[in-house]
Order: sequence, then C-alpha cells, then structure tokens
Amino acid sequence: MSRYIVSPHPQGTPEWLADRCGKVTGSSVSAVFAKIKSGEAAARADYRMQLVLERLTGIPAEGPPPTAEMRWGTEQEPFARMAYEIATGLTVNESGFCYLPDLMVGCSVDGFLEDGGRIGIWEGKAPKSKTHLVYLEAGELPSIYVPQVEHNLWVTGAEFCDFQSYDPRFPEKLQRFSIRIWRDEARIKAHEEAVLQFLSEVDELESKLRQRAA
Repeated sequence: MSRYIVSPHPQGTPEWLADRCGKVTGSSVSAVFAKIKSGEAAARADYRMQLVLERLTGIPAEGPPPTAEMRWGTEQEPFARMAYEIATGLTVNESGFCYLPDLMVGCSVDGFLEDGGRIGIWEGKAPKSKTHLVYLEAGELPSIYVPQVEHNLWVTGAEFCDFQSYDPRFPEKLQRFSIRIWRDEARIKAHEEAVLQFLSEVDELESKLRQRAA
C-alpha cells in the first residue's frame, strides 16, 4: 500500500485545486522556512494565513498570473523531459498531485523514476538563460529548491531526486544541468518536524476562528 494518495485530476482543474486546498505543498513549502533576524518572516506568516483562509472558505488561493518566463517553462517541460530520458535512458512517469491521507501536506512532482530498483522523483526546470547559466556554473542543487526537493522526497518516500535545468538555447552540451540528490534521513526528519510545527500553528488558528464562528 502506498504511503500517499495520487489525485486523478489534471493539473489546473478545479478538482486538482480542491485536492491541494489547505495543504502545505512542495511549490510553496519554502515559506515555512523563511527566516529573519527577529520575529517571524512575512512569507511564513502570509502562508499560514493563506492555508487557514483556504480551509475556512474551501476556496483555493489564486496563484500569480503567469509571466513570460513561466509560460516558457511550461512549454519546454515535455522537451526537457525528453532530453533527460535520452541522456539517461530512464523513463519519467508523470503523476498527479500526491498527498498524505493523515496530514495536510502534498506535492506535485514532475515525474517518478526507477533506477536499479530504486524509486526516485524528477524535478525539471526550464528557467531563463541567465538562471540556467548560474546553475551550470554552480554545479549543485539551487538553494531555492532545497525545501521543495526535501518536501517531495518526504511526501513520496522516494530514495532520490534527479533535478534538471534545461535550456535549448544553449550549445547542445550545455543545454542540460542535472544532479542527483540522495535522500538524507536526518534532513528529511528535520524537514518533517518543521512542517508539522507549522501545521500545528495553522490548525490552532483555524480552530480558534471556527470556535468564534460557532
């Protein structure tokens, strides 16, 4: 039996949005870890309020309007997936939104992988060329995606994540930057504890407001 449930609804549909409503997701989890020198970071407080609002109203928060860069990334995703499969010989199996049955958490992985009997996930990005160049030069998982990758590993129970940045505008041998991140149980445990603490804060505020509405 799988530890998570897979939504059968296509991404972007009202049903898919309803599945995500009120849950901490991989695409937004970085807000949980936002920090400032004193007090609580605005991003963290805003995310808590967003989840409480979604739970009270049942209405998913509206995402930001798509930018040209976001549209480019969406258009390039199938080509990025194809480039990865050709380079590695592995198959990326697309999936719906994955969520845990007993916790208000979930994630939308770009795909699942199997390599030598090990189950992994694939995270593909197609950023603007300057960003891709930064990733190429650094040669490591970009820090902005660390919370998302660890969240998705936690939710799915996968053993590794293959992260890829893709830009077909580069010379052929520079079009892909790919790195494998292995599951680190200590980091996953720390991630879980931080998310559970955040969820307890969301639950507390939701309960307080529901009592006032009773």
